[in-house]
Amino acid sequence: MMNNDNQISKETKLFGYIGEHAGVSRFSAISNKLYKADGFDAMMIPMNIREDDLYFTVANMKKSHVNGAVISSEYVSDVLEIVDDATSLAKRSGMCDIIFREGESLSGDVFSIRVLTELLKDMHIRRVALIGINHYAKAFSFLACGFEVSYFNENLEELMAFTKDVDLAQADINRIADGMNIDFSAYDAVLDFSDLEDFSMIEKLAEFNFDMKNTKQFSALKQRCNELGKKYISYDDMLDNLAQAVYKRIK
Repeated sequence: MMNNDNQISKETKLFGYIGEHAGVSRFSAISNKLYKADGFDAMMIPMNIREDDLYFTVANMKKSHVNGAVISSEYVSDVLEIVDDATSLAKRSGMCDIIFREGESLSGDVFSIRVLTELLKDMHIRRVALIGINHYAKAFSFLACGFEVSYFNENLEELMAFTKDVDLAQADINRIADGMNIDFSAYDAVLDFSDLEDFSMIEKLAEFNFDMKNTKQFSALKQRCNELGKKYISYDDMLDNLAQAVYKRIK
């Protein structure tokens, strides 16, 4: 689906969805369905881009007819180094997952974590266990007003440095590692932003468990949720919310 006439005209606003497996994702199809239903003359184009071609692709958007792009999770930290400018949230978190072309300049921002926080609020989730210290963890921490967050990481020194970096004076910090017995049942949700590949140390999970992995990426959290019979929610499970948020930004 493209615009209302299923055609691209000179007036059609073009946007890209950039990822290693962008064509497999339903993001573009969901977005284009939204645009058509609303009579909005725009098109989201899936762009399968290898890591070696990412810089060239994004940098050349400055002189293209593409008005912006959504960035899949595997490239969000790399793209920040390519854009000309970025919001404070993007700079401080070290990621950007949406970019806009303004003339021959590219600006970056973070939108997916905003969508996640709104989803958590809609689900009346208050107590959160956050695992990891990557860019997603930083972005969430900056937007975590209203949540009671406990932080977990393998290395406590790195976790303490992380909490200082995101201006958390009295954070609840905890270690998670092989051989431990971790119980997350007291939390409303678990957010996994780590690179841990095994969660066998988790004996009990929260009712809802999230990460930002797409279906092409291995998720240790998904595996543990299946083993313990708990609800797992991935990036792809939030595509409707994500597409709606992008549409509001570009309309």
